[in-house]
Amino acid sequence: MIVNITSKQMEITPAIRNHVEKRLSKLNKWQVNLINPHIILSKGPQIFRADATISIPNGMLVAGAKHEDMYIAINELLTKLERQLNKVQHKGEARRTCNSVKESNLNLETQLETEPEPEISQ
Repeated sequence: MIVNITSKQMEITPAIRNHVEKRLSKLNKWQVNLINPHIILSKGPQIFRADATISIPNGMLVAGAKHEDMYIAINELLTKLERQLNKVQHKGEARRTCNSVKESNLNLETQLETEPEPEISQ
């Protein structure tokens, strides 16, 4: 997978590049085709920022993270991307579950309406 890594006000070392590629390779467990992943690393006065835009067949993943340590910012960024991918992958399942719950509630309501109420004799 070809990863575009851009930096602002800092130099990308081989260690940083390897860390980003290693963490991005973990996104392959969702078996989604990552199209043109672009990571932007920037350095502020006291904080590092990592941003990512990755196209996928169903849309786009966009995330950002800030931290005092570059490696922790990268880890937080890729954790956010993993969460987004997980949400995209299981979106259909959540919709099916939601519909089945509504149908079961509807069936229960119709059963209650059709059953006669028991009479209480004194």
